[in-house]
Amino acid sequence: MKKTALIFGLSLLLAGCNKNEVGDVSLGLFTMKDIKITSLDDPIVTGVTCHIASIEANLSLADPSDSSISCRQTGEITPEMIANIDKSKSGDVVFKQSKSIFFKSMKVRRIYDPENQTLLYLSYSTKETSGSFKHSLSTVPLWGTQAYQNTSTTQQN
Repeated sequence: MKKTALIFGLSLLLAGCNKNEVGDVSLGLFTMKDIKITSLDDPIVTGVTCHIASIEANLSLADPSDSSISCRQTGEITPEMIANIDKSKSGDVVFKQSKSIFFKSMKVRRIYDPENQTLLYLSYSTKETSGSFKHSLSTVPLWGTQAYQNTSTTQQN
């Protein structure tokens, strides 16, 4: 029994240790909730970095579902990278984090909009909260990158 409690306690401590954490903002002296800001590099489109802000409720069994995401180009984006991504309408999960022992998680999906040559990053909760699935969206246009394809067919006479 003591061993199980020790393992559970250590896992709670380690859960707060995130090597990608770049910010930690307390919501006040009398609350056990903080806003954690993490950095995520897209594993395939390595020239994109996302920052995700979410509430973490210390000593709670479930974190709130709210989150915010902002993604920007931070390096090269090549045609080869775009060729290797899932281009379906549902896209590809590039990040997943447990937010509760009750099967709630936060996911980030990358979706490609070919018409506008833009990458969309959707952060969302997998469990309904107060009648809503919480979500946030950020976009990264390919304009100005190696991956941008000029579709203009204008010809000079």
